[in-house]
Amino acid sequence: MNSFISNFSGMGFVRLINLFRNKYFLVSAAFVVWMIFFDKNDLFSQYQYHQEVNKLKQERDFYLKETAKVAKDLDELTSNPQQLEKFAREKYLMKKDNEDVFVIVKDKKEGE
Repeated sequence: MNSFISNFSGMGFVRLINLFRNKYFLVSAAFVVWMIFFDKNDLFSQYQYHQEVNKLKQERDFYLKETAKVAKDLDELTSNPQQLEKFAREKYLMKKDNEDVFVIVKDKKEGE
């Protein structure tokens, strides 16, 4: 039984040595190593590109939502005079001649 295991493992070792002596295997292995680690589009660069694409997609979604929100606000301001007056009072502190404007700012607590 021991001779069978030693012969079997010896045969595997010889096959492994023959595999590493094969010029096609060596060229293929060198090509794979080159493409994974040394090429300008290596694995690390591909990962960075993927992360950048995801970040840009998130930014695109954010700006699309903001654009839709601003377009909605603009539509409300151009179609509703009360909204326009409210906006002017809140954002630009505009007032009528006979009015006084008081700005009340709430302090944020540390937990908020």
